[in-house]
Amino acid sequence: MAVQIHAFTPLFIKLLKGPIEYLEKSSWEKLLQYKTEVTTFLQQLGLTLVLDEQDGYAYIRHSITEEDTTSISWVQRRSLTYDESVLLVLLRDMMAEFEVGAATHRELIKKRREIKEYAEVFFRENASRVKVLKDIDRLIDRLEENGFLEKTENHDVADEQKFRIRKIIKARVDSEILEDFKQQLTAHAAKRIQHG
Repeated sequence: MAVQIHAFTPLFIKLLKGPIEYLEKSSWEKLLQYKTEVTTFLQQLGLTLVLDEQDGYAYIRHSITEEDTTSISWVQRRSLTYDESVLLVLLRDMMAEFEVGAATHRELIKKRREIKEYAEVFFRENASRVKVLKDIDRLIDRLEENGFLEKTENHDVADEQKFRIRKIIKARVDSEILEDFKQQLTAHAAKRIQHG
């Protein structure tokens, strides 16, 4: 008896490995074509398809609660350190500013140097500037490894490397989290001014 493989099986496997973006034209078009079938199939496995057609990304997440320890974990969870989370929120803030502005491109591309300059203020507590910049470099590399940044251009000078800030960040850091973070930063800055 021959086993019937669904036409969307390669999409399912690809989604298990990570997000699919509109830039992957073939996979993206197939996903849009089979989104109903993929959604139904994933629901049977306790998974949900998160598809943002406007921003052009899709990923899967667990439908069941994390407290249900008897379930199988299909999706790899990436935990971030506090500093990685802060940089992720800062990148999300850059994206929000980009989307509000008069952008002529769909994707936000920034040089490593620009990301470091934007983030430096938030990591500069009591450390030397050289150490802070090295730490931010390490954080940028970690966020690239975790799929939130994509190197679009190598350059002999590391600070001139270009990165695409992937829109999947919006799924991890929504506007509510971004607003909470900004309020915390304002409160933190006010305390620093008071205590001089």
